[in-house]
Amino acid sequence: MSSTVTRPKPAPTATTTAPPARRPFPALPALLTRRILRAFRHAAPALLAYTAVRVTGLLLLSLWAHRQHHGVWPILATQWDADWYLGIADHGYPRTLGTAHDAGSLAFFPLYPALVKALAVLTPGTRASTGLALAVVASLVAAWGVFAVGERLHDRRTGILLATLWAAFPVGAVQWMGYTESLFTALAAWSLHAVLTGRWLWAASLAVFAGLTRPTGVAVAAAVSLTALVTLLLRRRSPSLRVLTAAVLAPLGWLGYVGWVGLRLGRWDGYLVVQRLWRQDLDGGALTLRRMRELLMYDSTPELFLVMVTAVLLGAACLFVLSVRDRQPLPLLVFTGVLLAIVLGSGGVYYPRARFLVPAFPLLLPLAVHLARASRSFRACAITAAVALSAYCGAYMLLVWPSAP
Repeated sequence: MSSTVTRPKPAPTATTTAPPARRPFPALPALLTRRILRAFRHAAPALLAYTAVRVTGLLLLSLWAHRQHHGVWPILATQWDADWYLGIADHGYPRTLGTAHDAGSLAFFPLYPALVKALAVLTPGTRASTGLALAVVASLVAAWGVFAVGERLHDRRTGILLATLWAAFPVGAVQWMGYTESLFTALAAWSLHAVLTGRWLWAASLAVFAGLTRPTGVAVAAAVSLTALVTLLLRRRSPSLRVLTAAVLAPLGWLGYVGWVGLRLGRWDGYLVVQRLWRQDLDGGALTLRRMRELLMYDSTPELFLVMVTAVLLGAACLFVLSVRDRQPLPLLVFTGVLLAIVLGSGGVYYPRARFLVPAFPLLLPLAVHLARASRSFRACAITAAVALSAYCGAYMLLVWPSAP
């Protein structure tokens, strides 16, 4: 009689390993952080140069203001347009149009005051200090985007010089004020960079936010949409849904706010009426030409600031011609072309025209390219002169010129 012996299974040895535990966080955020830090280190010289230029202007402004017994912080954070944006953050928009000229907050687009209101909950201090801090941070993001566009089209040296020249814009002081120029330039620069790198949905999304920041946001929308449409025409056999989506999406921010103003006022031309009350309607450039002729040919004692504004407008027109000659990419030419057409064709007040051109950084590309190829001594002299002129113009604009910058 045979019996079957069942041997017990061996106990697991110490070498048996348990399955690996899952990481609590995916590797994607770490990878993204490393990429951002690498890109930041790459752009650091441009950001340092930008900061040095703006700090130089701030130091001169502080010394000049101290001699005149003025405080610098109220000038930068609470005056002129900054006061309007703070009012929107505090009280929102009115429901009626009103009849007073140069009044009515509906002329000011909503993204900046909305950000100020939201961030003020998370930051110490007043909403005015929050708005100023937002403008300074946005200016650094803008300088980074300006550098990225310059490097993309040429090389790293050109990108650094482009960011430096943008910081040394004659009215560059507004980049560190409670204004929307820095935020708008940041959105415009990175939107244009996204178009140049083929990231259409990013470009359109940033164009939407730019359209919610300033009336000239239509220039960013036009750059993205027109370039997208041209790209679709060149790709007849393989149309891209992303490109088509970008073309449709880009203008929605600007159109959305203009349409909302019309609904709020109960008339389809509501925003146009608001602009007319601010004397900002278009006249094809008749007023611009008339003011230039008066200042340059008939006025024996013209205001220094208005002469500077005129020089900026004429210089911008010349630089646009050079940009066309250099065959800049289509999105850059459309952006600066539409922006120039709005500024030069406006029938509104003359003195803020130079400030309206602060976001038009691609106009500085011909200068940056020329400086990148010039000798080191010439480049140093040119940059030094530009920084000194910008610091003086900024301080004069804020302490001597009696009206808004």
